[in-house]
Amino acid sequence: MRPSALRPSAAIIIALLLAIQTVSPAVAVSREPGNGATAGPARSDRVANYEIDATLDPSTPTLTGREIVTWRNATTHPTSELRLHLYYNAWRNDQSSFLKSAALSGAGRRQFQDDDWGYCNVSGVSLLGDSSSPSVSLPTQFIQPDDGNRNDRTVLAVTLPAAVDPGAVVRIEVRWQLKIPRPSQRTGAIGSFFLLGQWFPKLGVFEANGTWNAHQFIETEFFADFGVYDAALTVPSGWVVGATGTRGLSAPNPAGGTTHRFHADDVHDFAWAASPDFEVHTDRFESPGLPSVDLELLLLPDHTRLKERYFASAKEALRLYGTWYRPYAWDRITLVDPPYESNTGGMEYPMFVTSESRWLTLPENRLMEANTIHEVGHMWFQSAVANNEFEDAWLDEGLNTYAHKRVLEQIYRPSILEKRYFHGFIPFEFPDIPRAQPQHGADPFDGFRGSLKLDSLATKSYLSDERTWYLLPYTKGSLMLVTLERYLGAETMRRILATLTERYWFKHPRPSDFIAITNEVSGQDLTWYFDQVLTGTNLFDYAVDRVVSRPLRSAQGYVPETGDHVVHAGAPLTGSAARFDSLVDIHRWGEGTFPIEIRVTFEDGSVAEKRWDGRDRRIRIPLESASRIRSVEVDPRHVLVLDVNTTNNSWTSRPNAEIGARKWTAKWMIWMQHLLESGAFFS
Repeated sequence: MRPSALRPSAAIIIALLLAIQTVSPAVAVSREPGNGATAGPARSDRVANYEIDATLDPSTPTLTGREIVTWRNATTHPTSELRLHLYYNAWRNDQSSFLKSAALSGAGRRQFQDDDWGYCNVSGVSLLGDSSSPSVSLPTQFIQPDDGNRNDRTVLAVTLPAAVDPGAVVRIEVRWQLKIPRPSQRTGAIGSFFLLGQWFPKLGVFEANGTWNAHQFIETEFFADFGVYDAALTVPSGWVVGATGTRGLSAPNPAGGTTHRFHADDVHDFAWAASPDFEVHTDRFESPGLPSVDLELLLLPDHTRLKERYFASAKEALRLYGTWYRPYAWDRITLVDPPYESNTGGMEYPMFVTSESRWLTLPENRLMEANTIHEVGHMWFQSAVANNEFEDAWLDEGLNTYAHKRVLEQIYRPSILEKRYFHGFIPFEFPDIPRAQPQHGADPFDGFRGSLKLDSLATKSYLSDERTWYLLPYTKGSLMLVTLERYLGAETMRRILATLTERYWFKHPRPSDFIAITNEVSGQDLTWYFDQVLTGTNLFDYAVDRVVSRPLRSAQGYVPETGDHVVHAGAPLTGSAARFDSLVDIHRWGEGTFPIEIRVTFEDGSVAEKRWDGRDRRIRIPLESASRIRSVEVDPRHVLVLDVNTTNNSWTSRPNAEIGARKWTAKWMIWMQHLLESGAFFS
């Protein structure tokens, strides 16, 4: 909806607000909540509401926009300023904090060329009044609250003529222009494909303590208040548009092009995609006990054959997340299939996600399904249970990675090795070689011991080292939950996430909330665990250190029972009296401590198990048995998947050289077979 063309219900609401307003010297505010144009009962606090009118010019490529923002001060503190995120200024020049960080860290971001750059120019911010308090132009200035880089323009402070008191409402108009960059950080334009994410001036969050949470855009993702969005998006006629929210009427625009309208209740962001090349496919999710959801898929023509795979994976996510935690929050979702290597795949916004696929995608390659499930899963963990990604990225990425891998395990076979040749164009599958899954163990950590020590999970995400950006919130965050699941039980872990979802649906949880719920639902005080895994940087590494197993002998030396002082030589016990004296030493090489199970298997098949609290540096286990020890396993059920080196978790009396030789021979035979097949193909 255009901001200048309010529907009658919205106009009535605004008229009532103005009729009862309290006017400060130069600021018109209301003591009633201002929700903008709404279409349903509020499920969130609707602090920040947007009416956006934007026109896209693909030839430039630029976008001209105007928005009316209705903001309510939901705190107990007054404020005399507003803060706006201008994310596109991260690509204004190489002096932005985003690009300087990338250059200094050696993160390997591509070089921006002539037309790759982008910006967000705000041409004016006005305070909207009424007949007795006309609109006022507001002064603005760029601020750099995180790093002091004066060249960074990703946060704009807007000074108000008077304070907005607690409970009061203020309305501002913002006019801006975007230069749309070549895709970076999952937004931008490539060819005739446009993905607009973080594209409009967006309010930061005024926290309960009376301070603005509006970080510069450097490496992290996002945080915003919930609200109602009405958007009128004008694009060239014939182009297809998909966006956050429910699709409204589309009509020719007198100034040229076609205007597409979208409306969304109780969302904290708005994104959209446009292209003349999209094929539009629709489907409907229906499952017993869950509300129906309309699915819209914007698919590129060369990926048409993937349509059913997209829909199937999205439906599985809607079904299992909805069953395990809580039903999907809205009545529709849009899936976007972006161009290959466009740097726009794998991103989530409320009711709108981008996945990722390739022209040649083999049936057993589940990358597309994994991406789709992961991004749809974000409709729970960040879109509805909306943590602060600037500061606590693990609280959505870790939880959602854990949950989406549970979905994958339930509905698909284990992944197999795939290699791509000719610059990644031609794929080959190796069906006899399964791919290791991170949730099955933390061996990948072994090569990252240094990186794991750089930051803790609790380090604010915008302050974290770029080398830990994926490793910590995604990998360690999800493995922290896998370990909890195996320690507490799968059903307890499900109830923990379901309780978090129920209590913080359309709210903003903090890490302390997750910890409190985990302790409550499990009935245990798990502070000892979170102190190590979340706020600390302890590494876990338990190992079999030494195993000795010797036949028992009859007594040697002066044996009192004989009644004399004759030295007895002793001899091995035989027959039914034969016994073995053994000991097992288990060592804790890492700083982390965790309750550990130890399993000892003997040659006769008998098993001895011991549970150790894992706190001492080592434990010695003496054993007497009817046969020798055949094997020793530390953590045989793989509970502690955070163990950084599982290769030292076992010992066997017989080397597996023959098994290893057969394994590697088979691998080389497979490689040779595929090499010969490739040669035959081109001969």
